[in-house]
Amino acid sequence: MNLVILDTQFSVVKLSPTEAIPSWAGKGEFFSITRTNEELSIVCPTSNVSDELLKNVEHDWKCIKVVGVLDFALTGILSSLANPLAENNISIFAMSTFNTDYLLIKVDSTGKAKSVLENAGHTFL
Repeated sequence: MNLVILDTQFSVVKLSPTEAIPSWAGKGEFFSITRTNEELSIVCPTSNVSDELLKNVEHDWKCIKVVGVLDFALTGILSSLANPLAENNISIFAMSTFNTDYLLIKVDSTGKAKSVLENAGHTFL
């Protein structure tokens, strides 16, 4: 599978489920906003986030993108990425879109994650 590491550094933010989506949340080439009855979760470029306004924020994430459009009939895509990383004690924050999958990896684990995934047969472009 072909992968690419996005240049941007990301943060994961947790807000109250009743809070309005902040204007800063939807800026940048990649962001994700998910609301459940328990939380409003935002993944966005770290440069968008003001720590003074937030209690629940986790910084220092890099994003690995699966290149190309994945058919919904395909199985095992995330597990082919997540399993080797888990076996090497690298935690992930996984996200999927209609087209493809994304994994957030802590910045300090990026090099190791890349090596692990290459050893598992994946290619970084």
